Amino acid sequence: MEEPNPSRSYDAAFMRMALDEARRAAEEGEVPTGCVIVEEPADPAADASEVRILGRAHNRVEGLGDATAHAEMLALAQAFAARGGWRLGGTRLYVTKEPCPMCAGAIVLARVDAVVWGVSDPKRGGSTEFGIFAHPGINHHPAVVAGVEEEASRAVLVDFFRRRREEGEREE
Repeated sequence: MEEPNPSRSYDAAFMRMALDEARRAAEEGEVPTGCVIVEEPADPAADASEVRILGRAHNRVEGLGDATAHAEMLALAQAFAARGGWRLGGTRLYVTKEPCPMCAGAIVLARVDAVVWGVSDPKRGGSTEFGIFAHPGINHHPAVVAGVEEEASRAVLVDFFRRRREEGEREE
């Protein structure tokens, strides 16, 4: 696991972009998860404005009627198109909630160099619960940075599910 690095001034900036995507998902009635994929800059002290964004998405499972339409999967598809291929070495993926096993597997297959997330998912997390990123049987192990903009990421999820429960109680 990679430790948060204060010299990566762009980590928080891209996680805030992912949070904007998560809020869009919530507005659409989707589980609020957002994802941004960028090319890893040569200089870890680079400003966010100098970093190329390859993909940016939020959950669209309900809207598309597709169980695989997670923020990470949609952002990966955009990044593949931007790169002109499926290999995403030299990239960094930001997501507000720890990737599920499906998304973690896709991230490994795409050869993403680093995965940065806000809030961990100890029940269904592809890394914390299933150990996919560190599994010895896979051929690519991305660096992991957990806890970037953790409080904001958690708040978006908590608010969404609180509103859902309140709406359900009003309907009864």
